[in-house]
Amino acid sequence: MTGSFLHLPACNYRRDRWRNQQGWTREILRVPDTDAFRWRTSIAEISQDTMFSPYPGYRRAQVLLQGEGLQLGFVDGRRVLLEPPFQRIQFEGDDVVACHLPAGPVHVFNAIWNPIHVNLSLLHRPLVGSMVFLHEPHVAWFLHLLAGHASLRAERECVLAQGDSLTLKPAPSERLVLEGAGEALLLRLATSASDHIPDSPPIDST
Repeated sequence: MTGSFLHLPACNYRRDRWRNQQGWTREILRVPDTDAFRWRTSIAEISQDTMFSPYPGYRRAQVLLQGEGLQLGFVDGRRVLLEPPFQRIQFEGDDVVACHLPAGPVHVFNAIWNPIHVNLSLLHRPLVGSMVFLHEPHVAWFLHLLAGHASLRAERECVLAQGDSLTLKPAPSERLVLEGAGEALLLRLATSASDHIPDSPPIDST
């Protein structure tokens, strides 16, 4: 049995309005592809001070990708400044959050997930040489290449450029090996046995 992966080139990300119509986002992947998704990744394009869309029942993680800083203001009085390179934050989807741009437009990586269905961990890792992914029951990985280049060693070639993304789900006794140089964001997505993560297209040699 072979595992599965899905290459998501940056040129194919779907650009759409925010839920509150106050900004634009480039959606990378939504699982499943419905309004009631379990998890979703995207890149928000923020060009002015505004309010984030609420997502009640979800959790959110954000990472500053481009720009000199993003200040988040919460209704409880908290103030958080995301600074380069790649500073991140997690908060509840129903938090009322205002964003302020102290030094011009920014791009922000977003992960939104339903904690009833998915346990998500966000990691920022250097890519130096090889990165190995092993099978774990009910676990899949999402990778976004922040900088550099990478290729996946599998039955068919998969080459990633900066800004591309990839989902990975190794089969039992399988090693999926990513090689390259740069930096990556990794999401570890775990579910219960009764609420499995949908498979991406199987690896083949065609």
